[in-house]
Amino acid sequence: MSFFAFLGTLEIGLVYGLVALGVYLTFRVLDFPDLTVDGSFPMGAAVAATAIVASVNPWVATLLAIFAGGLCGLVTAFLAIRCGILHLLASILTMIAAFSINIRIMGRPNLALLGEDTILTPFELLAMDIGIDSGIMRLGVVLLLVVFSAWFITRLLASDFGLGLRATGVNSRMVSAQGGNTALYTYFGLALSNGLVGFSGALFAQTNSFADVTSGVGTIVVGLAAVILGQTLIPGRKIWVAVVAVILGSVLYRLAVAFALSSGMFGLQASDLNLITALLVAVALIAPKMKTTIQRKKKQASTAKKLA
Repeated sequence: MSFFAFLGTLEIGLVYGLVALGVYLTFRVLDFPDLTVDGSFPMGAAVAATAIVASVNPWVATLLAIFAGGLCGLVTAFLAIRCGILHLLASILTMIAAFSINIRIMGRPNLALLGEDTILTPFELLAMDIGIDSGIMRLGVVLLLVVFSAWFITRLLASDFGLGLRATGVNSRMVSAQGGNTALYTYFGLALSNGLVGFSGALFAQTNSFADVTSGVGTIVVGLAAVILGQTLIPGRKIWVAVVAVILGSVLYRLAVAFALSSGMFGLQASDLNLITALLVAVALIAPKMKTTIQRKKKQASTAKKLA
């Protein structure tokens, strides 16, 4: 793997780290199986790309993308809470609707950003002026944005409101009995989660210079892979440890996939990406259970030896 390819892999891993943060909020914190991310990711890309092409400031375009992603989450929450639709089905309905909406937003299935100014353009020009590789500068900017997002999520979950958010995922009946508004927590959690995913989509469009309606296919699987892989490799109960773990999981996942594809290991090709993802998720899910089983057997063997 070349140095340029390595930088690109780190960059895309960090971009999808925002997706991992969003998936962590819904699956781990709220215990809400949400597939909306497959629709909110390309919506963030579509909104940001369309706004940038229309000469809107790139930072404003990125904020609009975050807002659009948050709206997707609110729609899913509304269908699940107010309409009583099963969580998975509600998110699938939003995801399907988002596909058509994204085409409406862009006016076509894909939109190029070649030659357009993005949030990275000033930093790339600065890198040229001071003689630094633009790839390193881009990676640094993306890293700062991801670190800021991780810090915000950590601070939020450590606050009193965040405690109510986490309690809703653990035992919503207890929260209701204590006078907490579980619907509010769910609305906020889904909006924040998909807002992060929309932010990731906006960064993806600006780092790759295009937005495509199909870019969200499999996003939920990638997010789950990052969350499960990260928390398997870096277990911990503290909030900041979990947040850092899911971001590192995203980066490690991308590095593993890039290495496997670039080296041609086991004859893998680019078309095998979904297969690799499925295998990584399966291994990450099975590994903790295998570890628990082995520890239990060792404990039983040790107890039997003492009794003998």
